[in-house]
Amino acid sequence: MPAPKRGTKRGRKKGISVYRPFIFGSIAKYLDPTTRPSTVNVDHTHQWTLYVKPCPPHPDLSYFIKKVQFKLHETYTNSLRTIEAPPFEVTETGWGEFEVQIKIYFVPEANEKPQTIWHHLKLHPYGPDAERQRERKEPVVSECYEEVVFNEPVEAFYELLTTSGSGGLGRGKGSKGSKQMNVGGGKGDRVAELPFEGMYSQKEEGRELDRLGDAIKTVEIMVKDERRRLEEREKTLADLRSDEGTAVKAR
Repeated sequence: MPAPKRGTKRGRKKGISVYRPFIFGSIAKYLDPTTRPSTVNVDHTHQWTLYVKPCPPHPDLSYFIKKVQFKLHETYTNSLRTIEAPPFEVTETGWGEFEVQIKIYFVPEANEKPQTIWHHLKLHPYGPDAERQRERKEPVVSECYEEVVFNEPVEAFYELLTTSGSGGLGRGKGSKGSKQMNVGGGKGDRVAELPFEGMYSQKEEGRELDRLGDAIKTVEIMVKDERRRLEEREKTLADLRSDEGTAVKAR
């Protein structure tokens, strides 16, 4: 295919991938019945906020995200919420947890299809410290670090990505000996790997894996106990049937 005419900026940057990190998730707070606003449904136990937000230290997403669409549970009025400017978030009240579809639309310059991700809205704490969290009525935060990767972006969008606020974060064929390169930024650029310290860190990831491991062990113990009780009930039932058969024969 012939190269695009100079100045059209419609050609793609061959061999280049530019990525942008962001955070998506939710925060839920318990609604005290004694202080709950009168406008809130009496059956609703929590107030929650769903969001897509920048990954520190980058302050903005709007230079590459045009809008974010949150698909709530169908029981909510206007369950499809579209947010067209930062902050990309929706706040509601409710009593149940559910899966939320989050669809991210990019700016027209990107010439890219929307990206869809899923998030489970959590209202209640889980894990070994769950009981203490409930007693302290702490907010329940559930969020994930994510990256969107633009493979061979069109030139106009490439310029937008690498000249806007967060600097360039990319990978490409030109970075020999390394699978990452900075295509337009400096020392302050983020990389895809999780840092060792901080809220989104390898240590925190390790702690989460430990919590999941503990939860799996707890479930395994519960399954064993339930299986033992089931076997005992089956044995008792068999003994009863045997005794009943003996009594019939005696008659």
